[in-house]
Amino acid sequence: MILVTGGTGLVGSHLLHTLVSNGQSVRAIYRREKTLKRVAHVFGYFSNESENLFNKIEWVEADLNDIPKLQKAFEGITHVYHCAAFVSFEPDKYHQLRKINIEGTANIVNLCISYSIKKLCYVSSIAAIGHHEDSSKLITEQTAWNPEEDNSVYAITKYGAELEVWRGTQEGIDAVIVNPGIILGAGYWKGGSSGNLFRKIHEGMTYYVNGVVGYVDVFDVVNTMISLMESNIKNENYILIAENLSFKDFQHKVAQNLDVSPPKKEAKPWLLNIAWRLDWLKHKLTGSRRNLTKQTAKSAISITKYDNSKIKTAIGIEFKSIDQSIKEVCVLYLKDLKVN
Repeated sequence: MILVTGGTGLVGSHLLHTLVSNGQSVRAIYRREKTLKRVAHVFGYFSNESENLFNKIEWVEADLNDIPKLQKAFEGITHVYHCAAFVSFEPDKYHQLRKINIEGTANIVNLCISYSIKKLCYVSSIAAIGHHEDSSKLITEQTAWNPEEDNSVYAITKYGAELEVWRGTQEGIDAVIVNPGIILGAGYWKGGSSGNLFRKIHEGMTYYVNGVVGYVDVFDVVNTMISLMESNIKNENYILIAENLSFKDFQHKVAQNLDVSPPKKEAKPWLLNIAWRLDWLKHKLTGSRRNLTKQTAKSAISITKYDNSKIKTAIGIEFKSIDQSIKEVCVLYLKDLKVN
């Protein structure tokens, strides 16, 4: 039997749909019952038998730091997809990020060892990959992480989580790690997923930025994970991106597919530097959540280009074009908008 953590998230929900559609026996972890509705909604995008498929999943309520409940979830499991994570770039959430992303992953790894799991797949992020000072140089899996760099709290904890997985490989667990770029998929229009970007662009954004980053379709992530788990490949990590694209181009492509006006003003570096400081001051004075941090402002104008050749060589994947992915997500966004 397969165990999926983070089953109610963007990657987890699409992974579950693919696994049960392929006839796999699956158990999935969730934390709040209300989030199960989102998974059922995602299933409805892709199948007329969505309710039957959803009911094939054995759901277990558990927290990544609740060992007794996790132990029950691990009974009879042979393979684990660890998709659960806390996504936040707010510096004051650092301890919560550590608790979930690092300590939670350590717990999953330890249970994989205790229950002699055959293979573990961990969903990390390109945020946990190092960067080059030369922006024209492609970033690969071998690009060294620099702990002295001004990394975001999210990146720090995802890198720490990877270290826990690598520790597990030294203690006998076969594992693979995937490092996706910005994952494009439908059903999660709020919160930390890319769906929030689609919603904000539809509602109207004033500014664009010229930073460059890698993007990938959610089903390319899911299908790659399954291919790696079913292969003989072990103890490797893979960057998963289809294309490197500027934020400006992404915003324009989404706006075009949603039939709205794209942002027309460039957020210059000086403006972003003022904006994140004002956001910090507002947070200090009112206790409001951070919308822009020093690190996210920096990444918005950074040119980071990633090399996907390692995974292409390993399993021969042909990534879906980002144009096609954006089009498909926009269709589902507008469909949901009409229903609601």
